Amino acid sequence: STLMESEEPKTDWFIFTATGIVIAVVTLLLLLAPQASQEAITRTFSFITGKTGLLYIWFGIGVMFFLLLVALGPFGSITLGPSNEHPEHSTLSWIAMLFSTGIGTAILYWGTIEWVEYYENPPFEMEPRSEEALKWSASYGMFHWGIIGWSLYCLPAVCLGYAYHVRNESSLNLSSACRPILRGSTRKVPGRVIDILFMVGLLGSATTGIGLTTPLITESFGAFFGVEQSFGLTFGAVALVVAIIALSVYVGLERGIKQLSNINIVLIFMLMGMIVAWGPAKYIARQGLDSVLFMMTHLPEMSGVGYPAQNKAFTEKWTVFYWAWWLTLGPFVGMFICKISRGRTLRQLILGVLFFGTLGCTICFMILGSYSLYLEQEQGIKIIEAFEQNKHAAVIQVITSLPLGQWSLPLFFLLCVSFAATTYDSASYTLAAAATRKLKPSEHPARWHRVVWAIGLGVLPLVLLSLGRLNGNDQQKDVLESLQTASVVVSLPILFIGVMMAASLTILLFRHNK
Repeated sequence: STLMESEEPKTDWFIFTATGIVIAVVTLLLLLAPQASQEAITRTFSFITGKTGLLYIWFGIGVMFFLLLVALGPFGSITLGPSNEHPEHSTLSWIAMLFSTGIGTAILYWGTIEWVEYYENPPFEMEPRSEEALKWSASYGMFHWGIIGWSLYCLPAVCLGYAYHVRNESSLNLSSACRPILRGSTRKVPGRVIDILFMVGLLGSATTGIGLTTPLITESFGAFFGVEQSFGLTFGAVALVVAIIALSVYVGLERGIKQLSNINIVLIFMLMGMIVAWGPAKYIARQGLDSVLFMMTHLPEMSGVGYPAQNKAFTEKWTVFYWAWWLTLGPFVGMFICKISRGRTLRQLILGVLFFGTLGCTICFMILGSYSLYLEQEQGIKIIEAFEQNKHAAVIQVITSLPLGQWSLPLFFLLCVSFAATTYDSASYTLAAAATRKLKPSEHPARWHRVVWAIGLGVLPLVLLSLGRLNGNDQQKDVLESLQTASVVVSLPILFIGVMMAASLTILLFRHNK
């Protein structure tokens, strides 16, 4: 019997089927009652952000300090794995994988255009489109993609990493990271609920990501070949991404995800290099550094220390939404980072994720944001107007204003596709890992299992993108809002699981030498 068992890690059929059923029910509801489900989604969003905003704001701040304490304290020197173990991946490759998984195409979109959102509807009830609003809007995006966000990614990575590599838990899922608190019920109902919430949450937030990504792929393709936007094009884009994922999944983590992530980093450096080389390098450096300094000096206000008395509406619409999104994706990115971080110390893991993650996002925001700001302010290219008509097309306009014009689109198209593929590739890997009963650090979940989730990740966004059309409004905005809300709704239970994981980690660390 031992031979049979060692062939392939066993699938956890309960988690697999339960998640499938939940997703099927939600999808059917969305398709059969689009109007009603969109209203319900919007109501839940405003309820959660309005009533529990404080929870998110302080949880974010708390997690950041908690992680820094672990990293800089005596526990920081604990190695993930046997104490003589060397890191499995080179540091560069490790950074490439964690960055590609954690960010995805979303940064190409938000990095370029987020300042416009805030410039039009600025924080602290400032005058829209004023000088002051500009300062805040150029730096607020960096904050939303900064150290607190990466802390929400890092917490699950540390908790899972410790449980899996140091305590040698047999399966890689959230319930096993909460064992000190769940005790006997880790495999019973409470533990099961936690794992299914994770699966549904990841599918929800990955769908948000794919929903935000697809229009960029179709817009850049359409602009280059002069093709009108259509549902067929959207379908083609999702199919392309899923095909790449399925292929990459098939060749495995080592060759697939690692190669994709490396390609990804090369492509993003090429794009950023092009903008700096041919764009206004001085302007970008000055504007970028100004924004970074502005953000650092205004961290407390941005973090929402004065909430809800100050800046209530803005914080709820943006900061709480962002923390919710990072939170929902957190266990997924965390699980993936955990799997690739064997042999690193807790200190290396925490400081590496917080520093390199934040650095990567900040550079993207500095270059993309400053460049689009330059086009609007110095070149008289109407980015804001384009943005009001079609948000994704505005991003394409920024890219085509480079000296290469239309010819910078193929690079951008490739970058979008490769970013989308790395993120969802890791997502299908993680979904499969979490629905596998026992998984040793050297093992990977079954191939067919990973391909199934890859296809699932493609079907869901198509349903949601067609939802807008069934509603009779082709408004991307509404569809994206229902997507964003979906991720916020799921993030509430994940916040409580986060508290449980942090508490469990603390208990385990204090027992570490015993």
